[in-house]
Amino acid sequence: MFLKKIDGKRAVRLPDGRVLTRADLPPPDTVRWVASRKAAVVRGVAHGLLTEKQAMERYGLSAEEFMSWVEAVASHGEQALKTTKLRVYRKSDRQP
Repeated sequence: MFLKKIDGKRAVRLPDGRVLTRADLPPPDTVRWVASRKAAVVRGVAHGLLTEKQAMERYGLSAEEFMSWVEAVASHGEQALKTTKLRVYRKSDRQP
């Protein structure tokens, strides 16, 4: 079996015991960003599977867009990445 040379790890173990591999990440040409794909990228960066810079380059994300995903997960969990919930969570963040 031939393994392509890559920079960084091939797999990481998540706190819940699951293993996240590069194959679990969305393809680089992803256009439709559903919550599960966003969450996989955020998890991959958070656990060291790829760097923030690699994620932004691979998926063509701006720093602001990626940080909004990270902040949404940190504040409200992965549910906040759903576009239908985005307005609700943003409004609750702005109210005193």
